[in-house]
Amino acid sequence: MTTDLPADDSAAAAELEALAGTIAHHNRLYHTDDAPEISDADYDALVRRNAALEQAFPHLVRADSPSRHIGAAPAAHLAKVAHARPMTSLDNAFSDAEVEEFVARVRRFLRLPDDEAVALTAEPKIDGLSCSLRYENRELVQALTRGDGTTGEDVTANVRMIADIPATLPADAPDVFEVRGEVYMAKADFAALNARLADEAAGTGKEARQFANPRNAAAGSLRQKDPAVTAGRPLRFLAHGLGEASAIPGDTQAALVAAIRSWGFPVAQDFTRAASLDDALATYRAIEAARADLPFDIDGVVYKVDRLDWQERLGFVARAPRWAIAHKFPAERAQTTLNAIDIQVGRTGKLTPVAKLEPVTVGGVVVRNATLHNADEIERLGVRPGDRVVLQRAGDVIPQIVENLTRDTPRDAWHFPTHCPECGSEAVREVGEVDWRCSGGLVCPAQAVERLRHFASRHALDIEGLGITNIENFYADGLIARPADIFRLTTETLLARERWADVSARNLIAAIDAKRAPPLDRFLFALGIRHVGEVTARDLARRWTSWAAFRAMIDAGTAGRDAMLQAIGESDDKLLARTAKELAAIVDTKQVGPEVALALIDFFAEERNDAAVADLLTEIAPADVVHETRSSEVSGKTVVFTGTLETMSRDEAKAQAESLGARVAGSVSAKTDLVIAGPGAGSKAKKAADLGIRVIDEAGWQAIVAASA
Repeated sequence: MTTDLPADDSAAAAELEALAGTIAHHNRLYHTDDAPEISDADYDALVRRNAALEQAFPHLVRADSPSRHIGAAPAAHLAKVAHARPMTSLDNAFSDAEVEEFVARVRRFLRLPDDEAVALTAEPKIDGLSCSLRYENRELVQALTRGDGTTGEDVTANVRMIADIPATLPADAPDVFEVRGEVYMAKADFAALNARLADEAAGTGKEARQFANPRNAAAGSLRQKDPAVTAGRPLRFLAHGLGEASAIPGDTQAALVAAIRSWGFPVAQDFTRAASLDDALATYRAIEAARADLPFDIDGVVYKVDRLDWQERLGFVARAPRWAIAHKFPAERAQTTLNAIDIQVGRTGKLTPVAKLEPVTVGGVVVRNATLHNADEIERLGVRPGDRVVLQRAGDVIPQIVENLTRDTPRDAWHFPTHCPECGSEAVREVGEVDWRCSGGLVCPAQAVERLRHFASRHALDIEGLGITNIENFYADGLIARPADIFRLTTETLLARERWADVSARNLIAAIDAKRAPPLDRFLFALGIRHVGEVTARDLARRWTSWAAFRAMIDAGTAGRDAMLQAIGESDDKLLARTAKELAAIVDTKQVGPEVALALIDFFAEERNDAAVADLLTEIAPADVVHETRSSEVSGKTVVFTGTLETMSRDEAKAQAESLGARVAGSVSAKTDLVIAGPGAGSKAKKAADLGIRVIDEAGWQAIVAASA
């Protein structure tokens, strides 16, 4: 969120009003409804922006300011009870410098000499539901949620179902004592609960309720109307302080926590007394490093002034104590273990490495997988299964690994596969590319649906009625796997399926049969060869005119590719570049360069693709190209259409240009000769003007067409 301040009081007041409403909305979702819409980091940013504005414009602080309120109103179905002592929130620190300033404020407030030590306690800030447990005469008599800090929800009956919470205190406990802490759900228990809910729903046919994260699961489980439901949920409790007390066991926070522990309450194992600021920050880093391995979710470390008499003197300001602060972890980051690296094959054949992680919560979401992008990224990070890594997640972006903490630990290296894990076809990477791709386009199951959709699409074979829904259904049911299977569908096969009538079945089969002799250019485009789009397919078809001639060229290219030998001292990339250049000479087609030629030959050199094409040719026979053009002023030139065409479709305009001997391109470059710009033409028209390329309107184009008639 920007740190720029509004220019005047009016703008500041408007933003403060908007922030008050937005923060109240998210407070209600988080504290009352247990259904947050934004991450903790995003919420913290809103609160910090509000604080910055109030500091700059103190005369505009609102009565409903978020800085004056804690949490949200209690839920309607639970009884409301006032706290004996308010349950406050904590101010946050996001850097070492802010923690240093916190200690400095404590010194200034207490007027401590420079040589006076300020001891702190440090403990994990657990992400749970705050709860206050009141004991009178050592018996548990009441349990309240934090609510709005002044009034909480009575959850006494439900709390009695949590095994971690003692029903009675020992004889040495004070007559009145409120233990405060967090009700939470361990990560493993959270996963087991969601699995159990899914299994139970499967038996009824209803949609399963699934909790988004352990905090929501804990809050929803504690607030049940029926305590029996709470009893069936694996809730736990972690104590960290006190509320009202008739006597306090000890004169330090450390002594207080020790007493609470001795009474049978669980406290954080990582609770530490730090004699200095440096010790406190060292504890923060140790807890951060162990974060992923803790049984519960945390989002920072809480520091408290150890001396209770100093806590009393420091007191509170607005909604938070002066003697405590939460040092939050960097937003959207966590440490975990990389268990394995899997390769996922996308619908276009791209091989993407995916890190399989020990589950860890990042930004309120349990993350098990993270992208590793490509082979170069794996090499840069030096990651291998077993490494300890830093994970980052920003907004809705796919989690990614940003650091390898065990790079220097001896371990076997991980090598990127040379073949597709889905179909076994060769994996290829073009010169200058970072991505590896499966070359088995027609046979790879990961690419099957996308390839079939492309094959039947309007600009390929244009099979009417064979849209994505039918393709997905036919593929899922095993009716089609490769393009040739489309032509083996029968009316009887379709009629045997649900919701297929005689007319629709016969219409689809007729539409398929009508495409058994497609033009060569459409056939080549339909195969989905990388870099071979409509224009390139048309150029290839016009150059070779028939499938037989085209196939002979492919065979010559494949033989040339296989005969290429790597020279002494020649790198793999240089060999690939040299091979591509020689293949371009064999393809011998205008506008087809080394990159396209290499992709074309690689496609047919993959035996599985070649076999799939041969199978397809048993069902169809591509028609030879009969290309007639009229002489015109654009013959042999490259034209680009941009903007809205008002008198014809884009397809008709392309057909007109090609009939005049012109080549139609999709983008403007130095090789473009003419741009036809309709209304709404934007960047392409501007680029043409910048390059000095002639630009005409649609009427000017029609004049060229008419002059060549």
